[in-house]
Amino acid sequence: MKLSTFKDILKTKIAIGFELPDGQLVPGHFHVTEVGQIDKRFIDCGGTLRQEKVVSFQLWEADDYDHCLHPDKLVSIIELSEKALDIEDLEIEVEYQGATIGKYGLDYKDDNFLLTTKATDCLAKDNCGVPETKVKVALGALGDGETCTPGGGCC
Repeated sequence: MKLSTFKDILKTKIAIGFELPDGQLVPGHFHVTEVGQIDKRFIDCGGTLRQEKVVSFQLWEADDYDHCLHPDKLVSIIELSEKALDIEDLEIEVEYQGATIGKYGLDYKDDNFLLTTKATDCLAKDNCGVPETKVKVALGALGDGETCTPGGGCC
């Protein structure tokens, strides 16, 4: 989810809920301790120079059980960050500590912001020598007149 979309949704809400990938809610007394932009420059395993940019939020919970961040307050924190740090309208990445610090994507459904799982991947599969995963097809699944040929990827 892009930052502008997040702010638009916040402006319509009276409370903020974040849901973890396992369906549990982040406790309502969370704080947003950081809003920033991360600019990552790197070289992939194929030698290609790459750049990624995301807006980063850090969620944190303390023993401050009476605290509840209001949507208007979070919008004002974001707008201050946009001005002070020249933050762009980018996809949001959320850091949240469970057993370890997790990084999540962000979506919205059923009145909650969903922390979505992220995965690593090779960005240079054509250059780094990792063999392509072949599609496996059971021979019994081949219909009449279909054949499996060498190099066809079916067997």
